[in-house]
Amino acid sequence: MFQWSKKVVKSVTFNPEVADESLLAVVENYLEKQPEKTFSDLCKEALWQTLCVPESVKPGLKTAEIASVEQKIDDLQRQVAGLEERFFAKESHRLEALESQIMQLTQQMAHLAIMVTERPVIYSSPPPAPTPAPAADVVNTTTYPVEPPEEVDPVISRLSQFLDDF
Repeated sequence: MFQWSKKVVKSVTFNPEVADESLLAVVENYLEKQPEKTFSDLCKEALWQTLCVPESVKPGLKTAEIASVEQKIDDLQRQVAGLEERFFAKESHRLEALESQIMQLTQQMAHLAIMVTERPVIYSSPPPAPTPAPAADVVNTTTYPVEPPEEVDPVISRLSQFLDDF
C-alpha cells in the first residue's frame, strides 16, 4: 500500500494548449464566484465525483450541505417571525377596536340609565268612571260590599242616577 505523510502536496500542470487554458479559465471563474473554496477543495470534489465515491462518505460536502440547510432554516425562522409580527399587530388592532366599541356601549348604557331614573314613570290606565251624585234628601246608611268597577257606558251611568231616585 502507498504511504503518504500527513500533508501531501500534489501539483497540477496546465499546458499552454487551448483545452488546458480554457479549463484553467473555468476554474478561475468558478473560484471567483465561491471565494470560500480553494483550488484544493475544487480538485478534491472533482476526484470524489470522478472516483464515484458515495455522497455519505464525502466529508467536505456534508458541512456545505449542513451550512445550506442551516441558512434555509434561518430564512424560514425570519419569515415566521415576520408573519407572527404582522398577525399580532393585526389582532392587536382588532382588540383595540373591540375595546373602544365596548367603552362606547358602556357609556350609552350609563346615559340611558340616567335618563330612565330622571323621568317620572307614567302609567296609562283607563279613566275613572263618574260616580253618581247622591241626592241631598236621601241618606243611605246601608253598606254594600265594594266590587271592582267594571267598564260602564257613560250614558247608562247617568241614567242610573235617576233610577236611584225612584
